[in-house]
Amino acid sequence: MGDLIKTQRKGAVFEVALNRPDERNAINDAMMAAISDAFDQAESEFNAGARVVIVRAEGRVFSSGIDLAQFQTLDEGLRGNLFPFTARYQAILNKIERSSLPVICVLHGYCLGMALELALACDFRIAMARAKLGLPEARLGIIPDVGGTVRLASLVGPARAKDLVMTGRNIDARQALEWGMLDGVYSRDELEAGLAELVANLCASAPLAVSYAKRVINDISDHARGLQIEAWAQAQLFRSDDFRKAVASMIDKTYPIDWEGK
Repeated sequence: MGDLIKTQRKGAVFEVALNRPDERNAINDAMMAAISDAFDQAESEFNAGARVVIVRAEGRVFSSGIDLAQFQTLDEGLRGNLFPFTARYQAILNKIERSSLPVICVLHGYCLGMALELALACDFRIAMARAKLGLPEARLGIIPDVGGTVRLASLVGPARAKDLVMTGRNIDARQALEWGMLDGVYSRDELEAGLAELVANLCASAPLAVSYAKRVINDISDHARGLQIEAWAQAQLFRSDDFRKAVASMIDKTYPIDWEGK
């Protein structure tokens, strides 16, 4: 996993931390691979007595989302056939969703784009009061494609999912709590106590019952077809001039884009 992801076991808790603070924990291919490895390790820790996984991040923000720099390195072959790339990322977030352990995501600062997709794959999400959440992909000419649209719609309903996905706007933690995207919002001083209470409540139940309950509830809503549709739509959008222009604009810091002037 290198330095991109830090893991540690503290009693009943297995902790996974994004550790790229100088880059606002922007998620690149190597970090995704490290996240996958961390959740393989979590399964081993479950067998060794761990009861809960906590996902959090070092630095001032949880994550700004996917690292835009890697888009500029995509070769034309990948642009022409994006499905393997998307499928691999979907599989990693599916691994989080299907973990034998309940997974709590702890958010602070910004949680945007793919970072929010990661958080949505977790079972519980709590946040500091000043946190901001959003799926800005539409402003890049693309859509969330690793479960963002599917899991968000399941969580908050189609109308609110359309609001966030189609406008690309951010919402604050309080609104996210009202919509059901978060399970708790705390001040900086109260966050760890709120997290400890949630962990204690989960640990008060029998571990196999918690694991099987998670599996049953997840399987009530089968996301497989939705993930396939996400991948299909994204493959079309990645080949568009809108996407190329948007990535260049973000990297050159000429954003926002005048879409009418394209």
